[in-house]
Amino acid sequence: MLLEAIPNVSEGRRPATIRTLEQACTGGGAHLLHTSSDPSHHRTVLTVAGARGAVHDAMLALVANAVRLIDLREHAGVHPRVGAVDVLPLVPLAGAAMSDAVALAKQLAEEIAATLGVPVFLYEEAAAAPHRRRLDQIRAGGLDALASRMQRSDWTPDAGPRTPHPTAGVLVAGARRPLVAFNVDLDTTDIAIATAIAKQVRARDGGLPGVKALPLWLAHRGRVQVSMNLTDLEQTNAAQAFRAVESAALAAGVAVAESEVVGLIPEAALGGCAPEALRIAGWSPDLLLEEQLRRAGLAS
Repeated sequence: MLLEAIPNVSEGRRPATIRTLEQACTGGGAHLLHTSSDPSHHRTVLTVAGARGAVHDAMLALVANAVRLIDLREHAGVHPRVGAVDVLPLVPLAGAAMSDAVALAKQLAEEIAATLGVPVFLYEEAAAAPHRRRLDQIRAGGLDALASRMQRSDWTPDAGPRTPHPTAGVLVAGARRPLVAFNVDLDTTDIAIATAIAKQVRARDGGLPGVKALPLWLAHRGRVQVSMNLTDLEQTNAAQAFRAVESAALAAGVAVAESEVVGLIPEAALGGCAPEALRIAGWSPDLLLEEQLRRAGLAS
C-alpha cells in the first residue's frame, strides 16, 4: 500500500529551515520526491511517498520540526495560511484506497493534537461536517477569523484545543484525490486583471470544473499571478487551465509570462501538450510524479 503526503509548510525564505524540514521527511522507508519553495508565497510544498507506517512517521517528524522552527506571528506571505504546517493532504496511490488515506489523516490529527497541542481540522474525504469539507471554508478570513469560529459548537476542531497554538496556529489534514497546483504568471503589475481572470476561470464562479483560483502579487518577480488548484483532472487538466487563463489575459491586453507547477504533476494532467507549450518554467521530467516514483523504487 502506497500513500503520498503533500504537506504545505508556511516557510519559503530560510534555506536552513527548509533543509531541516526535508530531512525530517526522509528515512524509515519514506521518500522525499520533491520540494518547491516560493519566497513571495512564503511557502514550501513537499511531496513524500511510502508505505503507511513510513509516511505516518515522516509526517509526525515534519510537523514537530515545523512547530519548533516556524512562528506565524512573524510570518507574512501572499498565500493564505492558518498554520505552520498549513495543510497536510494524503493521497492514495498504488494498492491504497481512499479509506486508507482517511484513516491515516485521522490518526495523525489525534497524535499531533495530543503531542504538540496544535488543533487539527479534517477536510475533503476525511471531513466530519459538510460546512468545513473544503479547505477554503476552513481558511476563510484567515487565522483570526478561524480562531473566532472555533468557539462555536459547529467549529470545534476535530482534534486538539479550541484555540490556535500560539506560534503554529492550526493544521488542516485530510484525504483527497490527486490535484495539481498550477500557477500562471501574467506580464503585468495590475492585480485587478489577475483578480478578474481568477474569477473567470474558477469553478465556483461558473468557470472551469474543478478549478480553484486566486489572484496574487509576486513581489520577487514584479508581476501578478493566477494561482490555481486543479482538483478534478479528468474534467480540467493543466493544458485546459492554461489556455483559459491565456485567452482571458490576451482579451485584457496582457501576455502570459510563464507558468509553474508547484510540487509534482501526473503525466496525464499535461493533457497531451508539450510542457513548452504551457510555458512551464524550469521544466524537466523531474516534475513528473511517475518519474519520481520510479526513481524512488516505488513504481516500475
